Amino acid sequence: MLTLFHAPMSRSSRIVTLIDEMGIADQITLKVVNITRMDGSGGADPANPHPEAKAPALVDKGALLTESAAIMLYLTQTFPDSGMAPKIGAADYGAYLNWMVWYGSVMEPVLIHSYAGLTHPALERTYRGTAEVNARLHTALERGPWLLGEQFSAADILCQSPYAWFKDATPDDPLIQDWVTRVSARPAKARTMASDSARMAA
Repeated sequence: MLTLFHAPMSRSSRIVTLIDEMGIADQITLKVVNITRMDGSGGADPANPHPEAKAPALVDKGALLTESAAIMLYLTQTFPDSGMAPKIGAADYGAYLNWMVWYGSVMEPVLIHSYAGLTHPALERTYRGTAEVNARLHTALERGPWLLGEQFSAADILCQSPYAWFKDATPDDPLIQDWVTRVSARPAKARTMASDSARMAA
């Protein structure tokens, strides 16, 4: 059985939501771990196998995965009939891979640099900026309600996640705002938020 190491109200929450959407919760052992929070609270948990003491971490058959996109790709490929990703070889599988890798390679770095107020020509040439991120999302959402058009996928959960946590960072773009709201309104997301809140309060 696969084991997910999860810190409530963290990046691993999107993995919990994906697992719920996939209907594979009975195939996953969930272990709650402590992490160091933005406000300095918490700390490293010796039970957490993540080499940087962060979350998420997924262990399967002795293999350790620690990046959200890698974990999501692994899960959707391990359970290909879940409906949360195009199957390998499908026409839109390449687009799905692009969104999953673009998130960690471009989107999140751009948002973090913007949040931190960091600017430098090297950053702009490498990652571009929020205008380019917004334009890429807008163009995709013009073609359908989700990033892949008519199919809701793990890519929507991953790419929407920073706006769910930092609502002020959501672009002033009705297409993107409506997409953020639709993803947040899904029952799986609500269940994750409720369980995370209960664990944080315990």
